[in-house]
Amino acid sequence: MAVLVEEYRGEVLENVHNGRICITDSEGNIVGSVGDAEQMTYFRSSSKPIQMLPVLVRGLDRKYNLSDREITILAGSHAGQPWHLEVILSLLGKTGYQESDLIMLPAYPDDGKYRDQMLIQQLPPRKALHNCSGKHIAAMMLAEDLCGDHRDYWRPESAAQKEILHYISAFSGCPEEKIKLGVDGCGIVVFAVAQKCIAQAYTRLACPETLNDPNISAAAKRMQKLIHENNKMMRGEGYLCSIFNEDPNIIAKGGAQGVYGFGLKKERLGVSIKIEDGTEQIWPNVIAEILRQLHYDNQDTLQKLDQLSYREIRNCTNAVVGHAKTVFHLEMQS
Repeated sequence: MAVLVEEYRGEVLENVHNGRICITDSEGNIVGSVGDAEQMTYFRSSSKPIQMLPVLVRGLDRKYNLSDREITILAGSHAGQPWHLEVILSLLGKTGYQESDLIMLPAYPDDGKYRDQMLIQQLPPRKALHNCSGKHIAAMMLAEDLCGDHRDYWRPESAAQKEILHYISAFSGCPEEKIKLGVDGCGIVVFAVAQKCIAQAYTRLACPETLNDPNISAAAKRMQKLIHENNKMMRGEGYLCSIFNEDPNIIAKGGAQGVYGFGLKKERLGVSIKIEDGTEQIWPNVIAEILRQLHYDNQDTLQKLDQLSYREIRNCTNAVVGHAKTVFHLEMQS
């Protein structure tokens, strides 16, 4: 394991965050890495931009007359801000599904401000506020289109999940029979591949012309545009995934347990990150350092990442008592 970030209290090293990084080019070659790029890694929610593509390929957005925001939230992990709930409820209305059809338990918003407001008002949690509700609705639409019934959309043996597995394989370059399946936090299928394959998936999301299927390629290209224009549907106002996707050269999505993937269009590179202890707090630090070591030229994006970065360690009096710093160096292939 490699140390990515060190935390100091005063001058004493107190914590370290180990992790792995892999960078691939448009031909699937590893061009940079930290740690073992072959280690099996769950996509978690970083697969959502791939999982929603069958909806576009099959024209289900047209069938249900979905707006651009409604399409984009299918690829996101929304934070339960008011406009997210509005879009999710609109999706349920247009598709004819009930909130009870979603298999996860009711949730409060991930966004602390709106969660606190609901608790103060003694409002109950609801399934539409779960950050994965968009992904579930996408799978329900796919299941109904494939077999006429949306109710078993979450089962690994369902037609919908088999179709999604085909897309995960096409983007990651990992044969379907080698992809390991698990159960995600929201109760639906989650996919594990070698970490280099997550990087490769983001290379193809950034450069969809490298895909063999022109219909999937066109859908991925359209999805890029939608994500840039509706980036707040990817996570929410003030959050990394929404801010990072403001850059028109980048396509990005995080997942639980410290997994993050992003693709660079102009550079034709895909990047995957796994923080071993599962923290998300240091994502901006690690991403900004990767981009700097790649000599990324969009200073506005780097500045936004720096503003989100975890650098100062503060105590309960709000005094600065320590600092965090990145310590890794990418091993670049010649």
